[in-house]
Amino acid sequence: MKRISLLLVMLLTSASVVLAQNYSFKIAKLKYNGGGDWYANKTSLPNLIQFCNRNLNMNIAPEEDVVEVGSPELFSYPFVHMTGHGNVVFSDAEAQNLRNYLLSGGFLHIDDNYGLDKFIRREMKKVFPEHEFVELPFDHPIYKQKYTFTNGLPKIHEHDGKPPQGFGIIHEGRLVCFYTYETDLGNGWEDHEVYNDPIEKHEQALQMGANLLAFVLTRVE
Repeated sequence: MKRISLLLVMLLTSASVVLAQNYSFKIAKLKYNGGGDWYANKTSLPNLIQFCNRNLNMNIAPEEDVVEVGSPELFSYPFVHMTGHGNVVFSDAEAQNLRNYLLSGGFLHIDDNYGLDKFIRREMKKVFPEHEFVELPFDHPIYKQKYTFTNGLPKIHEHDGKPPQGFGIIHEGRLVCFYTYETDLGNGWEDHEVYNDPIEKHEQALQMGANLLAFVLTRVE
């Protein structure tokens, strides 16, 4: 009950910011230091938001915010998305702020846009030194929201020929961070003309992204 209440507080805080526009809440992209391109995939979140609003009857503000890792504004968002190809550096204060956010009911989705893996694993150890990323089983609820993914994450783009994997950080039984690896979900959310992916790949990516938001907003763990 406490965790549900904390999420409700976050939703209400976010809603107060966008109340004038009649949106229920906003989501955000995480801005980090280290030189990596945190700003990658510019059309991905607006497209995901549009898909969720249309197909899941959500009421998310159409454009995402940008929030820095160490900012108190982080606590205004129930869902924060992080992507990029390169280096990531969290200061001690930023790592503590992100930890507090996640322990307070927030949720971080990390999408490896190719090249992020070694950096994000290192930096998330600053946030949760007591935890490792663990691969989620295919029967995890995150794969069985409105859309069912029997074999886990869809494969959107090829990188090293590896299968897509979904890793989580689980704290006291609650999934606080979901890390999508070797799939490129964010690329799949982009405008179709950016990569000219098959329509079915674009739809699969959006459906999996919608599952993430549905999971975050309805979870009772």
